[in-house]
Amino acid sequence: MKFRTVFRVLHHRNRSPSIQLHTFRLIAHLHSSPNRHSSFGIAFDIDGVILRGRTPIGDSPKALKRLYDDDSGSLKIPYLFLTNGGGIPETRRAAELSRLLGVNIDPIQVVQGHSPFKNLLARFENELVVATGKGEPAVVMSEYGFKKAISLEDYASYFNNIDPLAPFKTWTTKQPCTDKSKYSESVLSFDVTSERVKAAFVVSDPVDWSRDIQVLCDILRSGGLPGEKSEHQPHMYFAADDLEYQAVFPSERLGMGAFRIALENIFNSIHHKPLKYTSFGKPNPFVFKNAESILMQLQSLTSDADLNGGYENMKSHHFETLYMIGDNPSVDIKGARQAGHPWFSILTRTGVFRGKVNHTEYPADKLTVQSNACCYVIIAD
Repeated sequence: MKFRTVFRVLHHRNRSPSIQLHTFRLIAHLHSSPNRHSSFGIAFDIDGVILRGRTPIGDSPKALKRLYDDDSGSLKIPYLFLTNGGGIPETRRAAELSRLLGVNIDPIQVVQGHSPFKNLLARFENELVVATGKGEPAVVMSEYGFKKAISLEDYASYFNNIDPLAPFKTWTTKQPCTDKSKYSESVLSFDVTSERVKAAFVVSDPVDWSRDIQVLCDILRSGGLPGEKSEHQPHMYFAADDLEYQAVFPSERLGMGAFRIALENIFNSIHHKPLKYTSFGKPNPFVFKNAESILMQLQSLTSDADLNGGYENMKSHHFETLYMIGDNPSVDIKGARQAGHPWFSILTRTGVFRGKVNHTEYPADKLTVQSNACCYVIIAD
């Protein structure tokens, strides 16, 4: 593997030549000594950087293969996918990415917007919570260990006429559940019409905005039981706060942040107290700290260890540089800048950002010249 292109990425007006040369030598030394710990790690955004829809961008599959040992196939350079997207469990997203990109990706390498929700398990494990968004939001929460997680779609079905527009919706948004037996037992084990919802989670981009906003407003201003009166607002969590993101359509699409703005403005207009909520996902500094921790685990892998275990006896070493490669200045670049050292931000022109010069408000440490950031960082000319 050549690392000449990595050296070019580090050539930046804010970096002295001695630092550039020192970093280049470390990377070259890593290549000659595969058992040494990598001095750098990489966090890739997915939409607009690695994939557009389900189609790989440029030579991203070829670039990712360079991060693995040619002979053993083991991970050589620690990397992960840091995305605000989601809607399916990390295990299934890893399998999907493996198929699309032709490399072996482990679930630990997939950090989605809703991944931090698992840290709230101790608080809500045995409480009634509703989850909404595309994909299978309730399945995601159930896999995290929440015992009383129900989708907002199913929750609404227990309350007659809660969605006044339902008779006019001729489409179907319900998706098959991959773990029906477990999920069905969970739903039938409690009465949603008498138990108060303790928390609402927006796991991924909502599909039916009108229904979700209506039902969430009912839950939030009733103390967790639609139709009742209460001053106590249940907890409200958003997996991310992206206003826009790059999908298959040429121009950006509205994201979860747009839904949050709509819900917040409507709720504040009909309720005497403002909406209280917590948003996760990039650019939250916590997300980057968590990503660094995972990359340190991946860094500890040796040629005779695999991704399925063995972390306990491995020693991790601090990184000199962590690259955040993204296409959204207000999310990817802002987050890396806020996180500070050792994060180094690289902005691509393959997604949300299309400018010819660096972003004014959130300038990246490096603006890619080539169309594909993965190839720019990893593959030498």
